[in-house]
Amino acid sequence: MTGCCSAERRCTLRYGKGEVELDLSQAASVSWLYGNEMPSISDLSEAFRRAVEEDCEGAPLRARLSTGDKITIILSDITRFWMRQDKICELLVKYLEAVCGVADKNIAVLIALGTHRPMTEKELETLASPYVYARCQVLNHDCDASNLVDVGITRYGNRVEVNPLVVGRKVIVVSGTVHHLMAGYGGGRKSILPGICSRATIRRNHCMALDPQEARSSEHVGSGKLTDNPIHEDMDDAAALVAPAFGVSIVVNAGAGHSGIFCGDFQTAWMRSCAFCQKYYGKEIAKETDVVIASCGGFPKDLNLYQGVKSLLNGVNALKRGGTFVFLCECPEGGGAPDFFDWTKPLSQGRLDPALREAFTIAGYIFYASCESIRKAGRFMMLSKIDPALVRDMGIESFQNVEDIQKNLQLAGKSVTVIPYGGYVLPQNSATYAKLNGEF
Repeated sequence: MTGCCSAERRCTLRYGKGEVELDLSQAASVSWLYGNEMPSISDLSEAFRRAVEEDCEGAPLRARLSTGDKITIILSDITRFWMRQDKICELLVKYLEAVCGVADKNIAVLIALGTHRPMTEKELETLASPYVYARCQVLNHDCDASNLVDVGITRYGNRVEVNPLVVGRKVIVVSGTVHHLMAGYGGGRKSILPGICSRATIRRNHCMALDPQEARSSEHVGSGKLTDNPIHEDMDDAAALVAPAFGVSIVVNAGAGHSGIFCGDFQTAWMRSCAFCQKYYGKEIAKETDVVIASCGGFPKDLNLYQGVKSLLNGVNALKRGGTFVFLCECPEGGGAPDFFDWTKPLSQGRLDPALREAFTIAGYIFYASCESIRKAGRFMMLSKIDPALVRDMGIESFQNVEDIQKNLQLAGKSVTVIPYGGYVLPQNSATYAKLNGEF
């Protein structure tokens, strides 16, 4: 079975569409790190009904709407289709029609692209479901549109410009909650900023990921961090200016099945989903180990480095400073984001930090944060199809076959942690675990 180890400590882990094996028999100890087992929703239709009527924060959905209301449903784009928002969107629209008496012509579905590319018509149909696509307007947000509306300023002085479809209408946000390296958690208010804001508003928000004085990430941003996190607080203020009428926050398990649906008052329902996410994906560890071996879990999680890097950023939390990190990430699509490896040039010139401050992009920051995490390791080895020259300046030794990694892996007397599904578990030492749980 993938992710298990025999008495001889030969472990098999997913890599791309196949598996690879490593011999850990020389290690002093081997521990395996998984997320906590999550509940699974068997009847999604009934779970949705209960969530919007009985278990919601504040008034049920039907009490918040009138038959003549114009409604905008905000959905995430195709990069977040792991939450299967199409199923929720179809249930939501059917509920609006049958229970709330809202006409299809009064419902618009807006895809929260942020600065991502527009969805194709086929992708719009996939995201909203064929049922909804056939009945309602389904539209891409454009962060560079000329008709964006100024709705106010956040506590950080960020002028918030939003899509006109969220002004003067009842807004319902459907989003998925996960740990997020900048905003603490994804979903919720993130569907407003960056989701449906202008490029300028997004850039002003995201630039706060960097420390205002030092050449490093801000100590206030990071996975699970909400208190004093300027990115989160700025997003929170932007969402309050839009004032969504209702929130639907989804949490899925490692098998991409729906595990929790949290509805009602936008902010409080989302916070409940964050607590649920931390409970199941946050994992307390007793100590860091000499070696960490982390797999993304294979295809499609390791299609490219931009996507697979979450397993790196999570897994390094289980590693002793100066230890060895082994990263299994096939990357048949290379870096993924068009500009991901463009940041190698300023890195090699020793000017990555000023270059990112001058022209901040999300891909640039993920590259930047990856380099910060890689520096914790004394040696960082990656099994990948990526050209070794592309990642050398990042501090990564890229190998094409697992046998070469095995030859270079010195395990005698070492403690080892194996993480078979790196994107689904966030290791936290006792102090961090207590602090992040204290957010709720």
